[in-house]
Amino acid sequence: MIQITLIRLEGYGPWTTTLGDDREHRLQILQARLYSDMQEQFSKRNGLVFFNRFDEMFAVSNGISKDEHERILEIISTSYSNLKISMSIGVGSTPYKAHEYAKIATTASSNMVNVYHDYSNDDNDSLVQIMHVDIDGSTSNVSSVMLPYDISILVTRLNLALSEAFLAYGALTFFLGGDNFMIVSGRLSKDLVKTLLNKVMSTLNIRLKCGIGVASNARSAAMLATRALDMIREMRKSNVKYDNVLELIA
Repeated sequence: MIQITLIRLEGYGPWTTTLGDDREHRLQILQARLYSDMQEQFSKRNGLVFFNRFDEMFAVSNGISKDEHERILEIISTSYSNLKISMSIGVGSTPYKAHEYAKIATTASSNMVNVYHDYSNDDNDSLVQIMHVDIDGSTSNVSSVMLPYDISILVTRLNLALSEAFLAYGALTFFLGGDNFMIVSGRLSKDLVKTLLNKVMSTLNIRLKCGIGVASNARSAAMLATRALDMIREMRKSNVKYDNVLELIA
């Protein structure tokens, strides 16, 4: 089961209009700082935060209790007293289902932290699976032959292609920057991951590599996924035969 926390800035749109027309730089600074602070608080508790929209974030929060969420909210709210922030926690068999239940939890009560757990489908598997994906040979094959903005367009297309391919299996894809993505998933097999990546690679005519990490919490799973990706990179540099998908399990 995956636990997803939906973090929202309530009434953010109307509030921004009170800042006047010369506000965009202030909002960008605010959003960046809030993301940084949220990431710090959740990562201390072995969670991991991803941007959804800039007024909304997702946290993979397996192992973080409702009480701990309330503590995080208390800490954050002290620094952002002019913002109303809510957290809704969903637990489901896939990240997509968990985020759906988190959305349901937003309407469950007026509390600032609410929980919805799908007890009807509890498979007792609390492990988190995260994939770290990037373009294979991006420096030599992409950056050296394409202009920066053209690369951005390619990365946007890749983001959409990965998102659509993996969403069919309840996984959520997040852009990390550069040419890096993380995919939070249920327990997808390595063979299925390779099949989905092959579909994306064929569509966009690029080659991808992917590290998969499986652990009891998001931070550990991401660490293993990145370690697996680094291992693929090292094998590539050594000019030895390598698989473009490698999985590490805690």
